[in-house]
Amino acid sequence: MSRIREEVSKRILVLDGAMGTMLQRYNFSESDFRGERFKDYPTPLKGNNDLLSLTQPQAIAEVHRKYFEAGADIVETNTFSGTTVAMADYNMEDLVYELNFESAKIAKQVANEFTKQNPEKPRFVAGSIGPTNKTASMSPDVNKPEYRAITFEELRVAYKTQVEALIDGGVDVLLVETIFDTLNAKAALFAIEEVKEECQIDIPIMVSGTITDASGRTLSGQTVEAFLTSISHVPLLSVGFNCALGAEQLKPYLQRLSYETQYYTSAHPNAGLPNAFGEYDQSAKQMQLLIEAYLKDGLVNIIGGCCGTNPEHIKAIAEVANTYKPREINVEV
Repeated sequence: MSRIREEVSKRILVLDGAMGTMLQRYNFSESDFRGERFKDYPTPLKGNNDLLSLTQPQAIAEVHRKYFEAGADIVETNTFSGTTVAMADYNMEDLVYELNFESAKIAKQVANEFTKQNPEKPRFVAGSIGPTNKTASMSPDVNKPEYRAITFEELRVAYKTQVEALIDGGVDVLLVETIFDTLNAKAALFAIEEVKEECQIDIPIMVSGTITDASGRTLSGQTVEAFLTSISHVPLLSVGFNCALGAEQLKPYLQRLSYETQYYTSAHPNAGLPNAFGEYDQSAKQMQLLIEAYLKDGLVNIIGGCCGTNPEHIKAIAEVANTYKPREINVEV
């Protein structure tokens, strides 16, 4: 469990890019999502990317392989929506443990292949824990501000199942990511601490929030500093930001975070901002130049890409990351 701590203290680690962006290239049909096992399932399944770990595992493995080949040190499991809360959209709550376990297993097998080829550059798997599609601290109904779609306890239970499965599947680190509501994240962190205590293990935890717009706040209204304070009671490997913004727009918030925390810092921004069609146009070279500005200023210890990024982006990021020293922290975390 401590190998990733050892590596991040020595060099900048590179995280993978977007899973969804890569899966879109396959143009999977409804029947591809279903596979043989779910061919008669009563609910439409196209779009349930997590399910592909069961029905198209070779494609998931191939995506992980491409990111490792591009120079990634860490790949994320295909489990962004792997909770009973999110899987309720497809009536697949009962599959949550299996989805997470198999996703972790696929990623770990590929990571082990690459580590075996080059033991000097060990590869790691981060268990991706997404925010779910519900928010615990705000009402989804503008006419009923007191209403909540989900409780902290419901989230804790949902996250606990996911965490147990990811750990059983062999992940090296847990990544609570794309946090738009810190209360959701706190439920995930509570569940992780619970599992750690029950299983007597110490697995590293990465936390990555999302600054949603130019206001510099999360969707639930927290500033960078408030977000950091809200999650700093948990011993973390790293804290950072991902999604919503491109590397250029994210930089000022990353600077503030970097100055405020003694944890390692991470960033995996989008490939710029989406165009009028919701697509990302930023090239690998353009993103590389923007990321280099982070590295020159010593802002990050872990760097990767989110929406719109692919192995070409990660290759360009890895090339420049290899030429810089990681951000220094003053005390041992």
